[in-house]
Amino acid sequence: MKKVLTRSLLTWFLALVFFVGLGYFVVRLVTNASYWAQLPMNQHLSSNGLARAGAIYDRNGVVLAESVEGERVYNSDESVRKAVLHTVGDDSTAIATSVQSMYRNDLVGYSFLLGLGLPESFRSTKDITLTIDSQACAAVYNAMAANGYKGAAVVYNYNTGEIICKVSTPTYDPYSPPQIEEGDDTWEGVYLDKVISAAYPPGSTFKLVTAAAALEMINNSADRYLFCEGSSIIGGEYVTCVEPHDQIDMTMAMAYSCNIYFAELAVELGAPTMQSYADRFGFNQSFSMGNIDIKKSFYNVSKADDAGLAWSGVGQYTDMANPLHMAMISSAIANGGSPVMPYLIKDVSSVLNIGSLMAGKSGQSGKEMMKSSTANKLADMMRTTVRDHYGDSTFGEFHAAAKTGTAEVGDGTEDGWVVGFLTDEDCPLAFAVCIENGGFGISSAVPIARTAVEACAPVVRGY
Repeated sequence: MKKVLTRSLLTWFLALVFFVGLGYFVVRLVTNASYWAQLPMNQHLSSNGLARAGAIYDRNGVVLAESVEGERVYNSDESVRKAVLHTVGDDSTAIATSVQSMYRNDLVGYSFLLGLGLPESFRSTKDITLTIDSQACAAVYNAMAANGYKGAAVVYNYNTGEIICKVSTPTYDPYSPPQIEEGDDTWEGVYLDKVISAAYPPGSTFKLVTAAAALEMINNSADRYLFCEGSSIIGGEYVTCVEPHDQIDMTMAMAYSCNIYFAELAVELGAPTMQSYADRFGFNQSFSMGNIDIKKSFYNVSKADDAGLAWSGVGQYTDMANPLHMAMISSAIANGGSPVMPYLIKDVSSVLNIGSLMAGKSGQSGKEMMKSSTANKLADMMRTTVRDHYGDSTFGEFHAAAKTGTAEVGDGTEDGWVVGFLTDEDCPLAFAVCIENGGFGISSAVPIARTAVEACAPVVRGY
């Protein structure tokens, strides 16, 4: 009897293991089948990868990638090819978040039931139209390349959510992938779309979050004056500023980017409040555009002392920010507290499987980041910063509300930032630019942002 019971238990255990394993395999099959079918070892099945895949167009119908006589062909302009590389991708899947990686099964006509076994003439390949303007991307790429800049630049319509321009550098021509040798840092980060998949110390651009928390949690904080003598001891450590600012209110502190002002605000607000507002602004939150995940921005002061909390309030400590997320914060300020969610896929050639592709088409409001009154006050401060401090011609003919940042990276270098939006009704553009080792944002990131909005303005104005 004991033997029968033991054998029964063993049989049930083996059956359980079998069904658990089967379930795991089915889940893996459903989620990874298209990827497995297109691995290099299976290229005999996928007819040379993208050789007969659907085309990819920009918003104006300009061909960014297409298949011609069994070969994958890219735009004829080298600057365009390099500018949109991280968005479109190359023949490989090295750029994991590119359209040719994330939507490869739609492009090649993969079917879960039939795989890639159908004859070419019966495959339901898709053509994909993106929201980006290839010429705007090329203009921004050329401006970054002329200065040897590495980093990220993004512009999107804060009314509709359409990403108009998205550029990541370093980049390369898809016709000439780099041969990277060990120790060669020229190509460091080349396969990473830094608009979507990177995070940088935000520097003074984070002061927008600190200011919002103070406006909502401290009575009359916008009108209160604090004293800056160029440095202050907080939590036993020196917090330094670029220069003494004497008595300043929040608008002046934003314009002159006073570290002392916002460091003291952060300590006064306290870690729980600062953490709460960072979370409300989307830090530590997951965002996505269809199949493409956006890297989380990071803010955590749960273990910070007063000195750490002070530095976190000015965008240092362990703060990290994703460029697209920072553009979304600008969108929230422009839209009265809630961002319009960005998207990249504009259209597809067929209604079949349209659900998976169009999941990225948003244009809908995201979660509220701040009160409408707070957004309006921040917008006024950012507008004053440009008009009275940077100079109202900084963005050419456009009226901008912006905040620059200079973020210490930790290796003795500084990244240059600018985030903001245009207040012109016919140019609802939100933007974020981060230049690695760019130093002051006003000198490195702002000129790139100006090029970007000047290139994108005709797109949203319709001419």
